[in-house]
Amino acid sequence: MSINTGHGLPFLPGNTFRDVTKSAHHRPQTLSYKNGYALPHRPKVGIGQAPLLSSELTQSEINQFSSQTSALTYGTPHYSPALDVIPAHVAYDKKVLRFYGYFQQEVLHSPQEGYRVRPVVLYYYLEDDSMCIIEPVVENSGIPQGKLIKRQRLPKNDRGDHYHWKDLNVGMDLVVYGTVYRVTHCDSYTQDFMESEGLVLNDPEPTPVDPYIQRRTQAGRSYITPSVFDRLHQFLTMDRKVLRFFALWDHTDSLYGEARPVTIQYYLVDDSVEIREVHEPNSGRDPFPVLLRRQRLPKNIKPACKPFPSCVLEVSPQEVHQYYSPKDFQVGETLQLMGRRFLLYDCDEFTKTYYQKNHPDLELKPKPVVKKTTELHDRHEVPPYNGFGSLEDSLQNCLSLIPEPPKKDLMKMLENDHKVLRYAARMDSQNPQDEGRLFIFSYFLSSDMISIFEKSTRNSGIISGQFLEKTRIPKPGCTVDKPEFYGPADFAIGDTVEVFRHRFVLTDADPYVLNYLESISDQLPSRTLNSLRQRTLEEWKPLLDERKCYSPTRTSSLPTTSDYETKA
Repeated sequence: MSINTGHGLPFLPGNTFRDVTKSAHHRPQTLSYKNGYALPHRPKVGIGQAPLLSSELTQSEINQFSSQTSALTYGTPHYSPALDVIPAHVAYDKKVLRFYGYFQQEVLHSPQEGYRVRPVVLYYYLEDDSMCIIEPVVENSGIPQGKLIKRQRLPKNDRGDHYHWKDLNVGMDLVVYGTVYRVTHCDSYTQDFMESEGLVLNDPEPTPVDPYIQRRTQAGRSYITPSVFDRLHQFLTMDRKVLRFFALWDHTDSLYGEARPVTIQYYLVDDSVEIREVHEPNSGRDPFPVLLRRQRLPKNIKPACKPFPSCVLEVSPQEVHQYYSPKDFQVGETLQLMGRRFLLYDCDEFTKTYYQKNHPDLELKPKPVVKKTTELHDRHEVPPYNGFGSLEDSLQNCLSLIPEPPKKDLMKMLENDHKVLRYAARMDSQNPQDEGRLFIFSYFLSSDMISIFEKSTRNSGIISGQFLEKTRIPKPGCTVDKPEFYGPADFAIGDTVEVFRHRFVLTDADPYVLNYLESISDQLPSRTLNSLRQRTLEEWKPLLDERKCYSPTRTSSLPTTSDYETKA
C-alpha cells in the first residue's frame, strides 16, 4: 500500500508519520562527558544510513577525526595538572618571613625632641603573599602600640600592584600607606629562604637610638666606698648577729648625777649602735629604755664642723673620717659616745666568742661592779598561820586584796586521775574502847590528799563512816611555815601514822599499791617495798602451799601477776 506523502496529514496525535525515505544530514555528536572528563565516542547511525563499522576506518583516522572534531567545537583542550604538583597553600602553609625595621615619627610643638624612633616587625606570609606590621609593646610608654597594619596584601604603587617577597630586602625603604619603614635586618630562616631563591641580601643595619629614650636614661651612680667592699656579703653573713656590752653611764659630775646601768648593742650587719637603759622595778623613771636610737656613730668629724651645733648638724659621709667599729669596744675601758662616758664592765658569751675568733689581740678584762641596793624598811611580812583552812588558802589572803584560789598542777591531776592507793589500818590507842576499830586509808595521787573511812563493827557502839575527809596530813614534828606531808614512801606495812594526834597502824594494802610502787621503785625507799612484798607473801602462802600439793613440779615460791589479778 503506497502512501501519498505529497499531501500532508493534519498534525494531530496519531496522524504523524516519519518519512523513511528522507536522509539525515545533521552533524552528529562526537563528545560526551563521563565523570567530569570529555570522551569521544562513535557517532550513531541515522535512519536510512548504513552502520559505520570500525573495520572500515583505521585507528589513526579515528583519532584524527575525534581530535579535529573536539578542537573545532570546543577549542584547544586543557589537561589537568600532574599529581606531583603541590599547591601554594599547602607548600607554604605556616611559613612566614620576618623582617625587622623602624620608622621615624615626627613630634610637633616640642622644644625637647623632633622625632622618635619606633621599632617594628614585618611579617610576610608566603601562603597568600599577605603582610602585617606589628610594633613591640613597651610597658608604660603612653603610645598606642601593637598591630599597626593588619594582615593584608599591601599595595606597591598606584597601578594596583602588590608587594611580593622578591621586592623585599635588607637595607631598603618600604613605603606603606604614606609611612616609610626602614628594613634593618631579618631572622635566620628568612635569610636562608631568600638565598635559596637566588636573592642576595644586603648587610644588616643597626637600629638607631631613640633620642628621647637616651635623654631620659639615668646616668650610672658613683660610689665613694671602695669597690672591694661588699655590703651584700656583710648582710648575708652578719644578719641577726649582735654584740652586747653591759656598761655604766657615768654622769656623777653633774647635779643629781649617778651611774646608770645601760646595754650597748653593736649590730654587725650594718655597723650601727644602739644604747638602752636598764630600768629597775619601782625606779620612778619613764618607761622609755632607748637612750640612743640605732645609728652609725661617727668617731671623728672634720674640725670645720665641730663649732657648729651638733643638734642641728646633718652629718654626711663627706664630713666623717671614721665610724666606730668592734675594735673600739674593749671590755674594762671607758668609751666616749656622743659626749657621754660609758664604762664597759662586761659582755655576753656571743661577744666573747666573736672577739676570740676575729680579734684575738684584744684582751677582755671584765670588772666587778657593785650595784647600789636600796634597803626596804617597810618589808611586807606574812602573818603566822592561824590553823583555819589549808596553808595555801591562808597565804592567798595575804598576797592580794581579793584572794584567788591557789594554783594546781593540772598535768599531775590529768595523769593520776582516779588513781587511789588504799591501805588497811587499826587505831593504836590507850583507851580500851578503841580496840578493834578498823579503818581504810585512801591516798589520792592526783592531789596528794588522804581520806579515812571507818569500817562498821557489830555491837561496838561506834557509828561507822567517814572519819576524815580529803585533806593533806602533815607529819608530826614539822613547822607550821614549812610543813611536810605524808606520801606513798611513808606508808610501810607495820608503821604508825599519826593523824592529828590520832595514831594508826597500817596492817594491809591493795595489790594495786604494790604494782604502782614497783613502777616507781627508784623514787621510794627499799624498806617500804619490802614490807609490802612480805605482807603479800604471807597472804598468798596458804594458797601456794595448797597449789604445791596439786602441782609438785612447780618450784616457784612467789606469786605471779596473774595470781594477784585472780585474788583481786
